[in-house]
Amino acid sequence: MIKQNWISPKKICSLLVLFHFSIIGHTQLSDLAKIDYTKLPKGISNVGYDRLRGLFNFPIKAKDENFFLIGLDYSKIELSFDDGIDAFEINAIEDFQLLDLNIGYTFKMNENWRFGARITPGISSNLVRELSFEDVVFSGDIVFIKNKKNDKNVEKPYQLILGISYSGNRGIPFPLPFISYYKKFHPNWSYKLGIPKSNLQYHLSERSRFKLIAELDGFTSHIQGGLVVNGDKLADKANMSIIIAGLRYEYKFTKHIELYFNVANIISSSAKLKDRKNNTVISVSKNNTLYLRTGIRLKI
Repeated sequence: MIKQNWISPKKICSLLVLFHFSIIGHTQLSDLAKIDYTKLPKGISNVGYDRLRGLFNFPIKAKDENFFLIGLDYSKIELSFDDGIDAFEINAIEDFQLLDLNIGYTFKMNENWRFGARITPGISSNLVRELSFEDVVFSGDIVFIKNKKNDKNVEKPYQLILGISYSGNRGIPFPLPFISYYKKFHPNWSYKLGIPKSNLQYHLSERSRFKLIAELDGFTSHIQGGLVVNGDKLADKANMSIIIAGLRYEYKFTKHIELYFNVANIISSSAKLKDRKNNTVISVSKNNTLYLRTGIRLKI
């Protein structure tokens, strides 16, 4: 039997860096714990968005440089609709809840590359009835990572992640490629290029930094019992997709505890109700321009 030991955050830095990505669900598994709040004020749009999220992750050492990672990720989402909407009953889809179980495993392939895999079963629903299989979503990721962030022999530290990702919460019924490239090209400057996140970072000090960010956000969730739209159509899913660009500020109270705040502009967005075949039943006018997000996390 393999002896399993809990390990300190400091000793698993090289492990958890490979999980430092998300696809729409925003789960950053390098976070050991996090409380996060996102708000899209309704403004002149017909729908607003509030999301409260909490997560925690636990690493477990298997043998040598092989590791397991297990965690929970919970979100409560509230949509606020314009009272003038009469195509469907807005009260039925104002509250959604998402719960994911993260299970990851990684091992070192050679001196340069590490392999990681993650499966994420969960539920995503408005929960007005008892849970059913239709409320269940499955997600998964496979990645290969080359991490030279802490290599003293490299003049300009970098990190490359290549992989593939599928998310039942994304609303896209097929896997998507994942590519992320990070490089620190100056003592005070670094950048990350990729999808779903890109940024340009200015390291103001050891404790604080600013980022120019471009990210994807949103969710897909099951509507229990369906929702009648315009009297003759039935919607089975609620979907919101957002592309943002803006400024992020991060401040470290300690080496592992960090506060962050985003102020961003919404570049593109959509809010749709879809049927079982993922066809759009109706689109809700969504002209939001402001995206606010803040939180505190315990990280590597």
